[in-house]
Amino acid sequence: MNLTNFEHIQNYIGGEFKDPISKQYIDNINPATGSIFGQIPNSNSEDVADAVKAAQNAFPSWSVSTPETRFKILNRIAELIDENLDALALAETTDNGKTLTLSTRVDIPRASSNFRFFATGIMHFSTESHVMEDKAINYTMRQPVGIVGCISPWNLPLYLFTWKIAPALAAGNCVIAKPSEVTPLTSFLLAKICKEAGLPDGVLNIIHGDGPNCGSAIVAHPQIKAISFTGSTRAGQHIASVAAPMFKKLSLELGGKNPNIIFADCDWEKMMKTTVQSSFANQGQICLCGSRIIVEKSIYERFKTEFIEQVKKLTVGDPIEMSSKQGAVVSKVHFEKILNCIELAKQEGGKILLGGNSVKVEGRCINGYFVEPTIIEGLSSNCRTNMEEIFGPVVTLQTFETEEEALALANCSDYGLASTVWTQNISKANRVAMQINAGIVWINCWLLRDLRTPFGGVKNSGVGREGGWDALRFFTEPKNVCVEI
Repeated sequence: MNLTNFEHIQNYIGGEFKDPISKQYIDNINPATGSIFGQIPNSNSEDVADAVKAAQNAFPSWSVSTPETRFKILNRIAELIDENLDALALAETTDNGKTLTLSTRVDIPRASSNFRFFATGIMHFSTESHVMEDKAINYTMRQPVGIVGCISPWNLPLYLFTWKIAPALAAGNCVIAKPSEVTPLTSFLLAKICKEAGLPDGVLNIIHGDGPNCGSAIVAHPQIKAISFTGSTRAGQHIASVAAPMFKKLSLELGGKNPNIIFADCDWEKMMKTTVQSSFANQGQICLCGSRIIVEKSIYERFKTEFIEQVKKLTVGDPIEMSSKQGAVVSKVHFEKILNCIELAKQEGGKILLGGNSVKVEGRCINGYFVEPTIIEGLSSNCRTNMEEIFGPVVTLQTFETEEEALALANCSDYGLASTVWTQNISKANRVAMQINAGIVWINCWLLRDLRTPFGGVKNSGVGREGGWDALRFFTEPKNVCVEI
């Protein structure tokens, strides 16, 4: 399979690769070099309508296909992703700016795992029955919703794209999917893989474009019955305002401002190594990164000194070089936002302990979008820097003296996606975990993910859960059948 020619990306509709009806395109930019390397469609409501028509034609047969049939196709997609690991990883790095090491070890393998997991899961998806003594038997059927919309973000492009479409397809739905216009490449290549794997035409339709023209058309289309979205809280609010009055099912995985609580009795070496990772993995562009580090006061000076020394070792450089530990941030717009956030932190009284500047990388990346890993202390808990999502290589340090104070600092954010707790006291760990306002709590670890568990947040971090049976339930509708005995 040729997965190398990606200068001219097309939509994938009804099993065919098509240019946008409007003939309007968006430049695709390599963030590591700042140069244009291709174009993508800027699709609109006409393209969405075309995709919906293709999905309507495919739905009657796909919705009643056997779980085994769907398993075989989705599992073959997973196999083809694995077979094309190197090409997909290079495409992801070119498109996103993350290091090739990260794309190869994490992003692409997780994409195949998503397909394999839900391919297997649908074979074991079961429902309930209820016996009413000698009167009746009730059994629950779970049927596919119909045509669903899946809109994914730019930070983990193929990883999160497949996290949505795999359960939707496994459950028997037809999908209208939109990747981020900032990172469209691997989803375009995935369409080629799906075609080779034998996915019937029209079951998966991948449309490229921006939010106002393409994303909004997907959300507003009356025949698209459910929306699964990952992105900003602001975009999620808009989607909810359109979709809720139309009574669409909604799953919204939104922003995070995650606390990392470090108690004095932690496993120091493990905590330090993991905290560096949880702060700056993917240049801090993961919704699960711990951007607010909350440290017990008795160990704060030791932590600060060693943390700075360890972060200094994160080499910022060309993402295709194996020696680079930090790549480029995803776009010029995001690059400028991060630098503006750092300036705001200074204005709010923050002290820059490390970083705070852009980085010029020599060679082909001289015009790329690179930011130093940045550590800030001295800010109040309710300042904008500690309350608003930056989504970049920027963390703040705060201190606490009591467990109650640590919880107050952790919970003061409007977000509630994830959190991390470091302590060797299991009773304390459980106590704190119960009181943190977050959908995910990691104790003495970070980003250790079991795909069977529910994934999602509270407060401004979203609505609903993804993963495991939660995902398959979202993409199906329950129907109770009562049979009188």
